[in-house]
Amino acid sequence: QVQLQESGPGLVKASEMLSLTCTVSGGSITTNYYAWNWVRQPPGKDLEWMGAITYDGTTYYSPSLKSRTSISRDTSKNRFSLQLMSVTPEDTAVYWCARYDAGGPISTMIGPQVYEYDKWGQGTQVTVSS
Repeated sequence: QVQLQESGPGLVKASEMLSLTCTVSGGSITTNYYAWNWVRQPPGKDLEWMGAITYDGTTYYSPSLKSRTSISRDTSKNRFSLQLMSVTPEDTAVYWCARYDAGGPISTMIGPQVYEYDKWGQGTQVTVSS
């Protein structure tokens, strides 16, 4: 049974960097053809796809966040991480990591639909203080 677990600070100061890690158990992040995603939901707003790193290490980002976002992985520890730079209070949200099964080679990603994620972490609240 694949499980995802987010970890990281729950409080970040404005202008600093938000860093979260998703540790995966029960399956490898290099297994074809999964994409490992970061998704967030600010209070009162819709779920927002932030970006993903695929089974072969390719990264994709939401155009609106691309300039501030970096996703990386550590295959030796079977985990992937999110870094969001220059945060503001508008980055306050619940952050999830989630798995998407592409079913085949991935050439591009624009963010799966919510129902297309087959595994989720429990989510972690991150608050950005001004």
